[in-house]
Amino acid sequence: MSSAAAQASVRASPTPGAGSRRVLYVAIAVDVAMAVAKFFVAALTGSSAMLTEGVHSLVDIGNQLLLLFGVRRGQRAVDEQHPFGYGKTTYLWSLVVALSVFSVGGGVSVYEGIIGLTGSPVLTDPTWSYVVLGVAAVLESGSWWVSQQELNRHRRVGDSLWRASQRDMDVLGFTVFVVNSASLIGIAIAALGVWLGHALNTPYLDPVAAVLIGLVLIASAALLARKSVSLLVGVSLDRDQLAQLRKILTADPAVERVGRLLTMRLGPDSVLLTAAVRFARRLNLDEVEQAIERLERAIKVSCPSILHLYLESGALKQAARAAGQAQPAIQP
Repeated sequence: MSSAAAQASVRASPTPGAGSRRVLYVAIAVDVAMAVAKFFVAALTGSSAMLTEGVHSLVDIGNQLLLLFGVRRGQRAVDEQHPFGYGKTTYLWSLVVALSVFSVGGGVSVYEGIIGLTGSPVLTDPTWSYVVLGVAAVLESGSWWVSQQELNRHRRVGDSLWRASQRDMDVLGFTVFVVNSASLIGIAIAALGVWLGHALNTPYLDPVAAVLIGLVLIASAALLARKSVSLLVGVSLDRDQLAQLRKILTADPAVERVGRLLTMRLGPDSVLLTAAVRFARRLNLDEVEQAIERLERAIKVSCPSILHLYLESGALKQAARAAGQAQPAIQP
């Protein structure tokens, strides 16, 4: 196919939605309260599992602050060196968070558990541990529900929550959801470790619980890293979204054929689309321009995050020559 470019670019500020930031604020408030309570009880009882849970909450606070910092960096205005904006900065900082969860959260938890196993742990009154873990479970469940509701906004009919989270370009809600899920699993493990330790009269189950909590954090870090790396290197829209875009393009009466569609996620609310489109040869430049405007509007309705749209068509070059223009560039 011969090529001439028809560019339609919608300028907007690619910023994560307020819903995702609300999820982060709720999570930070919960983790601050939980970190104070868990460290207090760990100092009171000497529980390795409770100390690990306190470290977990502290790491979560730091990670969520890093995500907010990444959001602010990603909101910088488009400039000459970064014509598509700084949206991918958010993905970079989400990767930093994943590495933090892996090394600081998971590593410290496993280390603390191993130290407890190689030492001489003793059983202490578990009452305060149960109280704090119970309160933590309630608060973390609330934060988890908020993050789950945010992910639900991206679900389609028949979609699982996991599939919706993979489609979502905004890593904030996904990160908080994964971290909160790991927190709830960690709370359950800590409570089970404390209870079994006293039920079986063995203090070593408490540090074993700490090791298991660390492994849960390492697994959650792997999920976060996988998502962040995929977005950072420029993953495409999924097959369903591409099929919908192709349907929109082929439905226009001015379009004869649609070739390859290339997409790249540039940020939480910013997607680049290039499409090889052959317009009907009977069209003149004005008619092609009108067709591009129709396609831009239709695509924007179907996928608002497509802020940069580039159409390439040999028919444009033919029409341009007929009009005496060598290199047309149509910018609605």
